[in-house]
Amino acid sequence: MARKQKQYDDDDGRVICNMDIEGMKWYDRRVRRENRAMRKASAQQAGQLTRSEARRYTWYAVLAGLTIVLIYSVVWVLFTLFLTKVWL
Repeated sequence: MARKQKQYDDDDGRVICNMDIEGMKWYDRRVRRENRAMRKASAQQAGQLTRSEARRYTWYAVLAGLTIVLIYSVVWVLFTLFLTKVWL
């Protein structure tokens, strides 16, 4: 006698808590590989950056940070010179 799956009207088939735990008798590595492949495919479709694009964005972010540090440094040096040469 096979166990019949209960049918619920409000069941949409989504998994709330995945109980597929490694070491349990129902653990299936094939399902995990398929899920990983689906996530990778959806990430590529969702506009995932390539390695060169990520490197370029990181480089531009570092340049922007260095520019801000340079501006603050120049202002600080000019302020210090103003205080020591003009004010005192």
